[in-house]
Amino acid sequence: MRFDIVTIFPDFFESTLRNGVVARALITGIAQIGTVDLRSFTHDRHRTVDDRPFGGGEGMVLKPEPLSEAIESLGISPKPVRDTTRETVILLSAQGSRFTQAVAHELKSMQRIVLICGRYEGVDERVNEMHCDRELSIGDYVLSGGELGAAIIVDAVTRLLPGVLGNPDSAHYESFGHAHDSARDENAPPQAVAASAGLLDYPHYTRPAEFRGVGIPEVLSGGDHLAIRRWRRQQALQKTLQNRPDLLAEAPLTKEERRYLESLRKAAKLNQD
Repeated sequence: MRFDIVTIFPDFFESTLRNGVVARALITGIAQIGTVDLRSFTHDRHRTVDDRPFGGGEGMVLKPEPLSEAIESLGISPKPVRDTTRETVILLSAQGSRFTQAVAHELKSMQRIVLICGRYEGVDERVNEMHCDRELSIGDYVLSGGELGAAIIVDAVTRLLPGVLGNPDSAHYESFGHAHDSARDENAPPQAVAASAGLLDYPHYTRPAEFRGVGIPEVLSGGDHLAIRRWRRQQALQKTLQNRPDLLAEAPLTKEERRYLESLRKAAKLNQD
C-alpha cells in the first residue's frame, strides 16, 4: 500500500513516520508513505495557496490550482475512470463522514490512498468534485487542519495490513472489532485480547498480581477459560454502556447479554435515585 499526503506542512509527519507500527511497516516494505508540499505547486513569489472566499465571510480557502496540480502530479487515475477498489483520493474535512474502524478495514484493501489535508476555512469545493472520492472527518470537532486526521488514518489503516503487527489477532480482537470469542470451544484458552464484536475492549491486567494493595480480578487467575471469556464479555458490555452506549444498538448480543445490560441499567438507576 502507498499513502500520499498533500499538505502545506510536510515536516509535520516526520515523527509519525519514524515511530511505532507505521515505521515498522515502512522498514519492512509493507507500506510506503510520501508527503507532497502543496506550496511546490504555486506559481507566485509568495507561494500563495489560499484566497478569500467568494460571497464574503471569515477566513481563507485553499485555492484549486495548486491542489489540482499536486494531485495530478501523483499519477493517480482521473476520477471518472478511477478504480476505487484499488485507489482513492480522500479529503480530510470537518464536513466529512466519520472515520471509523469499519472504514479503516475498508481502506486496508486499497493499493493507493491519497490524503488531502484541508486548512483554514476549507478547500475550494471544485477540488472535491473533480478529484476526491470521499470526505472523512476523525470526529465531531474542528481542527486547525487535516494533518492530524491524516496521521490518524495512516496509523489506523497501516496496523491492519498483514505482517505489520506482531500478532495478527491483535487487530482482530480489540475495541470496535468484529470477532467474538464466545464461538470458540469452551475448553479452549481465551484470546489474549478481547473479542469485542463491535463493543469496546474489556479491562486488561498484567503482572504483578497485586499492585499497591490492589489485586487483579480473581477470575483471571482461576484457570477457568469459560469463566474468563464470560467475565471479559460482561466487562466489555459494562465499559461500552458507560462510555459508548451508542455502539450497543448494532452490536450482536445474546439474550443473556441483553439481560445483563438491563441489570446494569437498573443498578445505575437505583444509584441515581
